[in-house]
Amino acid sequence: MENLKAYIESGVLELYVLGDLSPEEALQVEEMAAQNPEVKAELSAIELAMEEYAMQNAVEPSAAVEAKLFEKLGFEVEQETVYQSNTTIAATEPKVVRLDGSDGKLRTLRFALVACIALLVVSTAALFITYNKLNDAHDQIASLNLDKQKFAGVVRQLEFDKQGLDNMVAMNDSKEWATIRMAGQAFSPKSKMNVYWNKNDKSVLINYVAMDLPKPDAEHEYQLWALVNGKPVSLGVFGKSDSTGTEALQKMQTIQEAQAFAVTLEPMGGSVNPTMDKLTVMGGV
Repeated sequence: MENLKAYIESGVLELYVLGDLSPEEALQVEEMAAQNPEVKAELSAIELAMEEYAMQNAVEPSAAVEAKLFEKLGFEVEQETVYQSNTTIAATEPKVVRLDGSDGKLRTLRFALVACIALLVVSTAALFITYNKLNDAHDQIASLNLDKQKFAGVVRQLEFDKQGLDNMVAMNDSKEWATIRMAGQAFSPKSKMNVYWNKNDKSVLINYVAMDLPKPDAEHEYQLWALVNGKPVSLGVFGKSDSTGTEALQKMQTIQEAQAFAVTLEPMGGSVNPTMDKLTVMGGV
């Protein structure tokens, strides 16, 4: 009982009636009132005392101001007729009709509104953080894909070079293949290229790693020729010398005999006769 008396005299009930407590504190007061009739009775007494004080010290507004005020607050206002000196004068006497619900319900609605606002703020912050994390993840994935493409390109280039180098070593050690070394001509003095000619089946092989030719434009490609008894014979066309999109080795057309081999730069698809002013490399057998 001493604790209950101290609680009543602490002033927390007055703050509750004035609406100055936090939601948690107000809930504690309501629980105390529900469990202790003394607290509930004290609450009622405080509310009644404040109401009487407010009524005793109230300043009556004019009828027009009072009507507008209650209209703004959403209360219903009924009109009454006031009679003075045998003359009927229409005056506005507002009768306040309380809205449905109690103070507890209004307080609950207020707490719910605060909770909704807090939830909205937290949700917005969470969405913002998630959005940033998704952007970071997207950037990391794009970076990994780029690194993967670069690595794949390096691996392809290494495989391409290894295939060509292995073939060059095998050709040098082989007695079955003849290596024809072709040097640059006036059209491209610094160019060079090797052609491998099989002595048995007469097949012809070129090695992209064993050539150094200028990169042709999109409208031209190289054409290999064999010089047979003074006449050029086409052995087929091939692409740029730094190609990594094809195998390092390419088989050309076979030739039974030849005194020399040459390469010219021709329009796409090749030419019937070599363009001599674009003779790039040439070498004798």
